[in-house]
Amino acid sequence: MQPTIVVRGEALREVPPEIAVFNVSVTARGKNKDAVLARLTEQSAVLRAELDAYGEAIERRETGGVQVYPDLKKGAFTGNLDTTVTVADFGALGEMLPRLAGMELVSIFGPWWQLRRGSKAGADVRAAAITAALDRAREYAAAVGAQIDKLVEISDEIAGGGGIMPIAARGMAFDAQREAAPALELDPQRQTVQASVLVRVTITEPDLSRETRINRE
Repeated sequence: MQPTIVVRGEALREVPPEIAVFNVSVTARGKNKDAVLARLTEQSAVLRAELDAYGEAIERRETGGVQVYPDLKKGAFTGNLDTTVTVADFGALGEMLPRLAGMELVSIFGPWWQLRRGSKAGADVRAAAITAALDRAREYAAAVGAQIDKLVEISDEIAGGGGIMPIAARGMAFDAQREAAPALELDPQRQTVQASVLVRVTITEPDLSRETRINRE
């Protein structure tokens, strides 16, 4: 049987985020359930108009959930509508967050900085991990007077990445005629991407006599 070496290769990179995701929540409160629903509908329409104004700066938006529930202690009703927004234009994001936070009974949560699914950064770090594994395999083979012969197997051990940096802002009174809110200066959080692979290779017949001479020296 031909000698085999199994080695682990690891790589880690810090890269800029590609997208930012935040959540915007509209809230309505009142003693009458129908009035709360009407107010929630009205406020959500205003929110949609605000988001529409940013056009292609918003890559994706999704309604995460709608809740209307009674507060038995206060004898009132509360309604919430959550929207998740994905943005790649970080300049527009800095303008968008304070503007949305200025709306009445609106809460902003985020942004969460991310890489896109299938990002090239992930492929690059996996390739670097394979290179590191092969370099280590060559070192092991050379230590016994052999060389790598054939690649048998490459398998993922772990792969992943991403970090989040949440900020939060709660909305104040909304004035449709207000001046434009100042833009936030954001420092997008760099994302840690890592990979660890196992590589199995066969090697040429070792020169154990050479290894013995090295050990004696």
